[in-house]
Amino acid sequence: MTSESTSGEQMTAPFATALREAVAARGVTLTGLHRRLTDRGNAVSVTTLSYWRSGARRPEGAQSLAAVADLESLLGLDPGALIDRLGSTLRTGPLGPMAFPFDEDSLEQRVRDTFTAMGAMYPDPTRELSIHAVTDVGPDRRVSRRAMRMIVQSTSGEVAAVPFVEITQGTPTVSPSFSALGGGRIATTHTDPSRTVHGFLFELERPITSPESAVIEWAVDYPPDFPQGDGTGHGVAMQCRELLLWTRFHPDAIPTWIDEVESTPGGEDVTVRMLRGATSLHALRRGFGPGALTLQWGWDDTAEIA
Repeated sequence: MTSESTSGEQMTAPFATALREAVAARGVTLTGLHRRLTDRGNAVSVTTLSYWRSGARRPEGAQSLAAVADLESLLGLDPGALIDRLGSTLRTGPLGPMAFPFDEDSLEQRVRDTFTAMGAMYPDPTRELSIHAVTDVGPDRRVSRRAMRMIVQSTSGEVAAVPFVEITQGTPTVSPSFSALGGGRIATTHTDPSRTVHGFLFELERPITSPESAVIEWAVDYPPDFPQGDGTGHGVAMQCRELLLWTRFHPDAIPTWIDEVESTPGGEDVTVRMLRGATSLHALRRGFGPGALTLQWGWDDTAEIA
């Protein structure tokens, strides 16, 4: 999935020129690059690569920018040789209202306290432009891992680190394990005394200044004794361009029911979802927030599991 902007030629030319020269120097074809990107999990089309090379479009979505990082590797370039040429061309644009994504004052206070303990501002001066969340459910019906790839954007001033929290509402737990997969490192972690809010501070590879953005990847791994959950989701305090939840179930842990829950200041909307023989499903929103999108599931052990 890609998202490109038809920005002016003066914005795309430096990137397009660098890409065009690198492709020519390596003597490779766009078809060949497409095939090698697909092998790495970034199925950017040949047409899109052609647009990027000509300057007709520029990469902006999370997967598009991840593909650019792979292009740097495939073309033998230094890290950042292409991405840095995109420059600060994104406009912050209308930010819209800001609101805590969950309707619970005490929870917001625990999140605020966690931010403060990690040395982060509340509210955080960034917004998540694009979020891709992948959740894996193991054969024991427990969520084993959640991996995130996102574009974060500074909305004011310079941002060197971005705080995140893992929330286990109503269920005190030990902290899961947080790891940085790309774009920076985990600088510090903190667990609220209630043990229902676990936070970490993601330090960017380099600070960004409004309206700059950065692509980051991180993961949460849950220990075997972590309480069995009944869902996964993501909340945003400001409107995001794209929110994608993709949940993958082990073949031995296919739930008998799944609900897609959208919670916004206007209320809650529940949609019944069905796997229909598949082992995974996704929920997608564009122009979403503030609010939370959740996939919830369960098992009726008296029923035949399809």
